[in-house]
Amino acid sequence: MAQDQNHPPVSVVRGEPLRQTVLDAAEALLRDGKADFSMRDLAARAGVSFATPFNQFGSKVAMMHALSARRIDEMTKRFSAAPAMPDAIDRVLLATAIGAEVMLEQPEVNRTVMGWIGTAALPSGQVLAHSSALWALAIGTGDGLKSDRREEALRVLPSQLAFGFRGVLSFWTAGELPGEALASHARDVAHALLAGFVER
Repeated sequence: MAQDQNHPPVSVVRGEPLRQTVLDAAEALLRDGKADFSMRDLAARAGVSFATPFNQFGSKVAMMHALSARRIDEMTKRFSAAPAMPDAIDRVLLATAIGAEVMLEQPEVNRTVMGWIGTAALPSGQVLAHSSALWALAIGTGDGLKSDRREEALRVLPSQLAFGFRGVLSFWTAGELPGEALASHARDVAHALLAGFVER
């Protein structure tokens, strides 16, 4: 099998897990504008056997779910590295800004991934659970939220923020929302969801 000159065979990619190698290759194809790539194209780009992408992910849909998880992981990493903020509202708004920033860094890749994760994957991609975990991290212990509604907020807000952010992303993915408006609309949704749980 011919190897892509810019992507050495997996055997020389020391220490990098095979799964990540395949995901890297998928991202490279998407950056090149090849959203309709085949698993054969992917295997060639990754320098692996034709069966490897199937063995690692099972399907192209499942692989796109894994790319979505990669985005959420990057958001979580950046949020965790940011200066500590005690107030839950400030933390949620920071996570919102970071989320928009990550999505806008590679819009051609991320729009394609967003389009695919609307398709059911077997096994389930767990995008909602993964995204909710990010928002739960942002809310933290709920400092700054109404004390009499804090328990409810900790229970319902993570998934509601995940729904809200995903909703804004869906309109951006469809081309109805320009990139420069993504962060502000995501922030407005976060504000609306937080409004019932804060004093101010």
